[in-house]
Amino acid sequence: MYFLPGDQYTLMVEMLGLSFGWILIILGTIFLVVEASNPGFFIAVPGTVMIILGAMILLGVDVFSGPLGLVVGVVSAVIVSLVTIWLYRRINPGDTVPVTISRDSIVGREGRVTRRVVPGELSGKVLVSGQEWSARSNAGEIPVGATVRIISAEGVHVVVEEAR
Repeated sequence: MYFLPGDQYTLMVEMLGLSFGWILIILGTIFLVVEASNPGFFIAVPGTVMIILGAMILLGVDVFSGPLGLVVGVVSAVIVSLVTIWLYRRINPGDTVPVTISRDSIVGREGRVTRRVVPGELSGKVLVSGQEWSARSNAGEIPVGATVRIISAEGVHVVVEEAR
């Protein structure tokens, strides 16, 4: 059989014995697997649409050749997209504020000394909200295990005082 130079698609389809519907289903499944392994990539919608359009093509709805098939394809794609987005929002509601710890957000919080804090040195360490910070104090040594309050943050270290 003779194939034109730009006809690699037809060659691949005939070699694999796949129809365009199956190719869409396979690509859609790959998209969903990638989304499941890397959430937030947001390719679940096109993956789901590909699977539905592939199934429609296999069932005999020619979504590319006639006005009725085109309308059915577009309406199905829109419905599937809306349902997928709705499900995506139900699974991962975006109304929660992500918890981030930055030097500006820890001032005033309490922590625990994990390495002795010494005035004027950055060798001390404190654990605040699950993160360890280099620390120094303005007055007096603070022993390991003591509870401290963050009074300021400077660069990548914090200034602490013993909590009372």
